[in-house]
Amino acid sequence: MEEVKLIGVWASPFSRRVEIALKQKGVQYKFIEEDLADKSALLIQCNPVHKKIPVLLHNGKPICESVVILQYIDDTWTATPILPEDPYDRAMARFWAKFIDEKCVPALLKAYWSKDKEQENAIEEACELLKTLEEQLMIKDNKFFGGDAIGLVDIVAGTIGFWLGVFWEAAGMEPLITAEKFPILSKWADEFVNFPVVKENLPPRTQLLAYFKARRQTPHRT
Repeated sequence: MEEVKLIGVWASPFSRRVEIALKQKGVQYKFIEEDLADKSALLIQCNPVHKKIPVLLHNGKPICESVVILQYIDDTWTATPILPEDPYDRAMARFWAKFIDEKCVPALLKAYWSKDKEQENAIEEACELLKTLEEQLMIKDNKFFGGDAIGLVDIVAGTIGFWLGVFWEAAGMEPLITAEKFPILSKWADEFVNFPVVKENLPPRTQLLAYFKARRQTPHRT
């Protein structure tokens, strides 16, 4: 019998990515909550290089890094694919997932943690990146990056579609993605958070907001 476990943190967008994919596929799994302030021996053993969540354990074998895990899930459980069948489209999905994680998310986190002029510059940079992402959604002319249902890029972009608003509110900042500034991205975000498997597996917003407000009180950001 298959054994699937996920080491993560309930409030982490990176953990939730994996949970959404597993739920989308109908895969049963056990969630192991990690304490990032006092990392477990299991986490360090399973991810000795980065010592970060999430880690998927499939029959005792660890897979690390959320996007790598998502691709592994799609390769292993082929029902309800989250990556396109066409090789070129698959490559493009991986490209935009990487763009979100390596460009958009760092810029948004920089804006979240910085202050004054540095924050203004970081927000400006983040907006330019979000415009690029919105243009891609406009070109595809679909409800989601993945078409009529969520795919890899949508799941990865969930950090922007749901968590970003919580981060900004926790910091007392004006919403970044609005219908006025980013009409297409804003509509996508509404569709994303209301997509059944996503809606059923997002953390309670009030609880999440309290969690990130508390984290802003402390310098520990791991």
